Amino acid sequence: MSSPSTLADAVPPVPDLPESRNTASAARLSRLWERNQTLIPTLAALVLLFGMLIYAEVAYGRVFHAGTMSSLLISFAPTIILAVGMTIVIVSGGIDLSVGAVVAFSSVAGVMLMNIGINGWVSMLLMILFGALFGVIAGVMVQYFSVQPFIATLAMMFLARGLASILSTTPVQAPEDSPIHLLATDWKIFDGPKVNDFTITPGLLIAVLVVLGGMFFMHRSRSGRTVYAIGGSETSPGLMGLPVARTRVGIYIISGALSGLAAIVYTAEVGGKAQNVTGIGWELDAIAAVVIGGTLLTGGYGYVLGSVVGVFVIAALRLIITKDGTINPEYLTIITGAVLLVFVLLQRVLTRRGTT
Repeated sequence: MSSPSTLADAVPPVPDLPESRNTASAARLSRLWERNQTLIPTLAALVLLFGMLIYAEVAYGRVFHAGTMSSLLISFAPTIILAVGMTIVIVSGGIDLSVGAVVAFSSVAGVMLMNIGINGWVSMLLMILFGALFGVIAGVMVQYFSVQPFIATLAMMFLARGLASILSTTPVQAPEDSPIHLLATDWKIFDGPKVNDFTITPGLLIAVLVVLGGMFFMHRSRSGRTVYAIGGSETSPGLMGLPVARTRVGIYIISGALSGLAAIVYTAEVGGKAQNVTGIGWELDAIAAVVIGGTLLTGGYGYVLGSVVGVFVIAALRLIITKDGTINPEYLTIITGAVLLVFVLLQRVLTRRGTT
């Protein structure tokens, strides 16, 4: 029999002590907490949403009715589309203040093109391209001229709103035979008693497809992982060889294009009417929805589905104010600001714990 070649071979391994196993378990739990603590704001938003809906049902009734739910979904479809684009931008560590103004410009420009004889489908495609063009300018300013996203998109907001006002200061109406009206066609999914029908529209279906596409982009594509990396660190993605410049410009192009798409859906929803004052404050609604849904304003963390929950929280607030009838509509802004403040503070607490 051969002798051990080293002393280490001759000494039997020491069995795991209970203390070491406990330490390993604690380390695993700590890592699990670090990975999942960012879900807490999203879960809190879900609890808040269901709490408000239950309160509204008890206090006013006819909330969990098919007609009420379908009306909420259809009316907030443009906001959902904007929130998806805003999620991508904020996860990257940026912000886009131009989305509401881009909606206004795209809507007015698209309807005016239809009125001068341009094919309706081509006009709608151009509405998306108009939005993407604003995104290109903002993205180039941010990436290649080192302009802060706040300033770059603020400039695009003024530019888009000003151009919309130059085009028309009065409402413009799409032709009756324009295909944009098809996007507001009611499709009855559930035939309830009296007016309690659950209906959807092509515009709502577009919003659902945008959400699914945003989820796939952020969680299943290389570009989406690059977006998270850019939001998590300014320098690391470049050192890892990730396409930072292309991705950052692309982020704003996506946000702009989705603003143009939201303009199409909204214009169809209001019967083909476009105005230069459309979309005022929509960027704030989108940002509030994204933050309430759990996306960190500092970037690096966020979920498209969480932003959709945030949109529904705002929708539930408006539903309660509408059904109550005695609450001043201006209070919606105050309440939304208070809710946003609570979620920002919650994010700060969680991120501080994560770094200590």
